[in-house]
Amino acid sequence: MIAGSVLSPEAIVREVVCLPSAPKVLPRLKQLLSDGNSATHEIVALIRLDPGIAARVLQMGNCAYFATGVRCFTVDEAVTRVGYDRVYELVAYAVASQVLVRPLDIYGIEADELWRMSVACALAAEALAERTNQDRNVAYTIGLLHAVGMVAIDEWALQKGHPFTLKNMGFPREAMESERAVLGFTQAETGCALLKHWGFPHSISEPVRWQYTPRASASQARMATLLFAAKWLRSAVCTPAGALPPPPPEAGQLAMLGLGPVALQAMVKDVAARLAAVNSLLDTGEGDVVGRVRFPSQEWGGEARRE
Repeated sequence: MIAGSVLSPEAIVREVVCLPSAPKVLPRLKQLLSDGNSATHEIVALIRLDPGIAARVLQMGNCAYFATGVRCFTVDEAVTRVGYDRVYELVAYAVASQVLVRPLDIYGIEADELWRMSVACALAAEALAERTNQDRNVAYTIGLLHAVGMVAIDEWALQKGHPFTLKNMGFPREAMESERAVLGFTQAETGCALLKHWGFPHSISEPVRWQYTPRASASQARMATLLFAAKWLRSAVCTPAGALPPPPPEAGQLAMLGLGPVALQAMVKDVAARLAAVNSLLDTGEGDVVGRVRFPSQEWGGEARRE
């Protein structure tokens, strides 16, 4: 453990000042989209509260997938072009581009790898939610932001100048043993604290907290189990060519979802196809290439982030 330090997930979250607060948009956006009486102008007004997200929505509205030969120059036009049903997903991608396109030095994870694993997990969680009759938007958000604890820990280590590294053992334990040895807690606990700080509800923060031991959750065990399964799908989809994916979870670990290992394995192709569609959707041909998803260069706290 780091000498002379009394650390907690909450302390790290308080001390990290360079992470954007944009994800606060997502819970409110979900509320609007869940209410059939919400007007489009309410959704547009919410998106426009954050200049960074508004810029992303405009960029995506102009991407080749939706292009009609006429560029859109307002958020209203972009939302109309992509369609009401795609707005939540679109803004979620925009939020992820602000939070998740960054290298994690202490974990040895490149920016494109973090983006790919986060989006793949989100798509896997969404697919599992559809299969198990759970809230697909909640599942998508949980999957998308399941690794934000690593982002916070990495940023904290950078700010404090702590030259340590954390060893990732892969699914299912990942770097949790190394995190506990160095910090005294895991990225899952830090991610939960960060999501609470950002104003996310218990239904989203708690599954992130229990992503390694889902059955230990008192109130969110089913969604935490869904995240656990989604992380395996993420790992299977993101396994480099020629390498073997980790073995799937055992039947007992999936029982709460009503799925077995064979059914879970059968979903790999679907998630891979969804991820390929996202890459196609967001490939505008401009800006930096991040795992075939292109965005302009990111800035953090007014200064350029590590390249």
